This record gives sequence, C-alpha cells and structure tokens, in this order.
Amino acid sequence: MAFREINAKMVEATVAPGQRLFSQRGAMLAYKGEVSFTPNMAGGQGGIMSMIGRRVADEDTPLMTVEGSGTVLFGHGGHHVQVIRLAGDTLYVEADRLLAFEGTLQQGTMFLGSQGGVMGMVRGQVSGQGLFTTTLKGHGAVAVMAHGGVIEIPITPQRPVHVDPQAYVAHHGDVRNKLSAALGWRDMVGRGSGEAFQLELSGSGAVYVQASEEKL
Repeated sequence: MAFREINAKMVEATVAPGQRLFSQRGAMLAYKGEVSFTPNMAGGQGGIMSMIGRRVADEDTPLMTVEGSGTVLFGHGGHHVQVIRLAGDTLYVEADRLLAFEGTLQQGTMFLGSQGGVMGMVRGQVSGQGLFTTTLKGHGAVAVMAHGGVIEIPITPQRPVHVDPQAYVAHHGDVRNKLSAALGWRDMVGRGSGEAFQLELSGSGAVYVQASEEKL
C-alpha cells in the first residue's frame, strides 16, 4: 500500500524502485530518499486522450510523475485528504480533487453526458465543474481532496443516494448518475446550486461527500 494517512490533511507515500506515483503539481510537502519529480504532460497512465480531456476541461496543469526510492509527504492548500482503495473497479473523480494516485491505476476521461445524458451536461454548468470527469481503474490507491472532511455513503439497488452536486467528491462501483431539479426552473433563477439540484446515484457502489460546498 503506497499511501498512509498521517492526519486529516496529509498522507505519506512510499516510493519504490520500478514503481511510480502521480501527484498534482505543488502537492509535495517534503520527501526523504532518492526521489524524482517530473512533469507528465501525457496525463498519467491515460496517454494522449487523457491529456486532451483535461485540456478541454481547462485542466491542463500537468501531473507530476514521482519515482525513485523513499517516502513523500503530500498535501495541498490545507484541504482534507481521503485515501480510497480500488480493487479492480473504477473511481470517478474531478481532476482538481486528485492529490496523488498509484501508477498501477489506469487513468482516463469520461464525458459526463455519457452517464447522465443532457442533465449530466447541465450538472457541469450548475456545479461549476467541468463537463469531463477523470476515471481511475484497476488495483491501487487514490488520495483525493475535499473541504471539511469526507464521508463514504454506500449505494445499493434498493436505496439510491441523492447528493448536492457541489458536495460531490467521487464515486465508484456500478453506479449511474442523474441530475434532477428539486425546484421548478423559475425558482432556480439566481440560485448557484444547493437544494435546487440533486445528483441521484443509483446502482451498487459508494459515493464520497464533502462537508462543505466550497469549490477547490
């Protein structure tokens, strides 16, 4: 396991020869050993398509490839850090919430409309998030950032979960998302988000929700 949670806002990563990590630029706080940090314009393991997706979504800041032998402390902006462990499934997470992840995970980009249709596209406009979201698939760990702490809420076929779009951090599993309006369109004029919209997640998996609606 590459990541160890030091406190609510910092994780320690073990870097070993022949393995690599990817981190957000500026996320390194300190390190010990022989560790190198190299800008990765190809978007991690996702190659050129991942890079294109990030650029279309105005997320062209390169990831850093972390290699060598030692330990690294990661954190960013005083945000809460949550470690999520994947066992072969796919994590959907906004690119700007990624702190670091193991190189064993395959990174990709998904257009929100492919899951949520037209309303999926609306979600990106209402929440202030991009129309693209990052996917991480395989076996490994991911450190994500959020405001005010994170809670994991299970999603079951019998009980879908409704989340404020701006409180949404990430989700994984066999899950579909759909944005619905809790108020009429006339009532939503002048409202940023909040209870005017709800993101419905159904299927089998889990969603991670932050305590604050503040954007990163």
